[in-house]
Amino acid sequence: MIMDLFDYVREKNMDSESPLASRLRPVTLDEVVGQQHIIGKDKLLYRAIKADKLSSLIFYGPPGTGKTTLAKVIANTTSAEFKQINATVAGKKDMEEVVKQAKELQGMYQKRAILFVDEIHRFNKGQQDYLLPFVEDGTLILIGATTENPYFEVNGALISRSSIFELHPLDKEDIKTLLKRAVTDVEKGMGSYGAVIEEDAMEFLADIAGGDARNALNAVELGILTTERSTDGKIHITLDVASECIQKRVVRYDKTGDNHYDTISAFIKSMRGSDPDAAVYYLAKMLYAGEDIKFIARRIMICASEDVGNADPMALNVAVSAAQAAERIGMPEAQIILSQAVLYVATAPKSNSAVNAIAAAMENVRQYKTTVPPHLQDSHYGGAKKIGHGIGYRYAHDYPHHYVEQQYLPSEIAGTKFYEASQNGYEKKISDWMEYIRNSR
Repeated sequence: MIMDLFDYVREKNMDSESPLASRLRPVTLDEVVGQQHIIGKDKLLYRAIKADKLSSLIFYGPPGTGKTTLAKVIANTTSAEFKQINATVAGKKDMEEVVKQAKELQGMYQKRAILFVDEIHRFNKGQQDYLLPFVEDGTLILIGATTENPYFEVNGALISRSSIFELHPLDKEDIKTLLKRAVTDVEKGMGSYGAVIEEDAMEFLADIAGGDARNALNAVELGILTTERSTDGKIHITLDVASECIQKRVVRYDKTGDNHYDTISAFIKSMRGSDPDAAVYYLAKMLYAGEDIKFIARRIMICASEDVGNADPMALNVAVSAAQAAERIGMPEAQIILSQAVLYVATAPKSNSAVNAIAAAMENVRQYKTTVPPHLQDSHYGGAKKIGHGIGYRYAHDYPHHYVEQQYLPSEIAGTKFYEASQNGYEKKISDWMEYIRNSR
């Protein structure tokens, strides 16, 4: 493959003018910072890259954790022909061209071809299906990168033919290492600018980046490019400069991805677990990321019934009222209303008796064919009483405590218990009352 002179010049210009985070990408495995759980020297992926014995891979993790970096390292390490496309812009013609070249390499030079698909979750099912036979027969070794859970977003057949490696957010020390490298590296970083990053500024950026190296590097690049030199001739990245360059923490939260599901799961479990601090934190995280307040309100209502139930019947009323009020008022005031509801549900006594009761009843309905007892059947329509409908029914309000013992369940399942009231909150009163009227007959 002969590179056109203009392509070569363009590529060199891009290397020198591209963002710091891109320029600073490592070339070898030993330069990679973080992700030692998958590329430590005793790990499978490290050995496979070093030995140039790769099979298809999918890198999955939040932005700025090194998915594309690892693909670039593989490109620099492997003897195979490395091709890269981005699923946000690539179409079927691009894939057909890659497959054509891969077949030529395989047929003419017995050389393997690696296709790196960045943001592979952006490919639709048809595009993913197109790659499958070529991955299956070895024409292509696929490396996919995605911020979404691949088990949700990637073709199951591709998943079954690939090794999944999950990348974790970088820890603070990893990001600090990259920031030092960015400021001092003359060749690929900003070392030629004579900048100095103060320790508290570096600590701040490493913390607020939230595990996203790109976020921290973009901030320090902006700081160096926009800060005037001090009297000592150096550019000082102070805490004030750092805070200006990264004004808002980037929350790892995607309303259509697994971060969404993880956060809402933690939100519900915190309310269920009676931890108001955690519950309101996850509420804040969702609101901060722009989650739909109607979606949040629905989850609060479900939790109020599923996890509180009759231990505090007011919980559902509060949740429903909050849902209506939040929708009518809108943000930002709706966050106060939702917070009130979340704190109420989180601190309310808990019972899942309603869940257990309906689940048991549904299972019973599925298993048994039953008939309504004759004395409970409707006797109002013509001729009903003549065939025994309603005969023998006892009207509860005619008896002490407005209770009378009689058979209400069908004879086939008489005596079955579906509702077991807990001993929590108001449900204990329900339990005590039911016990009292049953024993007072």
